[in-house]
Amino acid sequence: MNKIIKYVFYDIVRNKIIVGYTLFLLLLTVGLFNLGGNPDKAILSLLNIVLLTVPLISIVFATTHFYNSYEFMELLVAQPINRKKIFTSEYLGVACSLAGAFVLGVGVPMVLLGATITGFYLVLTGIFITFIFVAMAFLASVITRDKAKGIGIALLLWFYFALIYDGIVLFILYTFSDYPLETTTLALTALNPIDLGRIIVLLNLDVSALMGYTGALYKSLLGNLWGIGIAFGLLLVWVLIPLFSSRRIFSRRDL
Repeated sequence: MNKIIKYVFYDIVRNKIIVGYTLFLLLLTVGLFNLGGNPDKAILSLLNIVLLTVPLISIVFATTHFYNSYEFMELLVAQPINRKKIFTSEYLGVACSLAGAFVLGVGVPMVLLGATITGFYLVLTGIFITFIFVAMAFLASVITRDKAKGIGIALLLWFYFALIYDGIVLFILYTFSDYPLETTTLALTALNPIDLGRIIVLLNLDVSALMGYTGALYKSLLGNLWGIGIAFGLLLVWVLIPLFSSRRIFSRRDL
């Protein structure tokens, strides 16, 4: 299993797309920190870009890689190797390489440029988001053998979580504005990993006061170490659900 992970990892890190992805994040991070002056402002700007680009790159690249690796996986399946181990190794190889690119592009320059603990939360959130959307990509890939359909499903998932979901939440809040929806809003946030990651970082930037009573509720529930731990625990659940679902489908289907 470790040999498969290493093979997939080293194969991906040499990919020009991954190199370009790392350089893009590196230049973006260094540029925002040098132009912003205030580290918190730079982190806030970086957060908005990261929560759009990281899920998109992760889900599209992982879906494409999965379909391109079909012959390799068929070869492994023909060997006396458990299918679940093959699938998990492929997942970890892809997710770790993309997460490593994110850490090199965002985490390392932030450490060198003197980011606060909020920067650490941003890096940790980005790593979780990477693992989540790679898991979603693998789920989209095992649903159908058609590469175009698989990539289409992956893009729809990204579009839903990155853009459509917020519109649905705003519609619900506007429609039922006469009712106390603070707790409901918190629950709705937990149903979207991108929003959950955004809240984790924003609360540590002390901008929750700009979010009204709902922001105060977020602060009271998630603004301490226990709350941060719960939030990251929810992100971990977001990793495990699509990962185990896709692994189960893969282990039972014909390649």
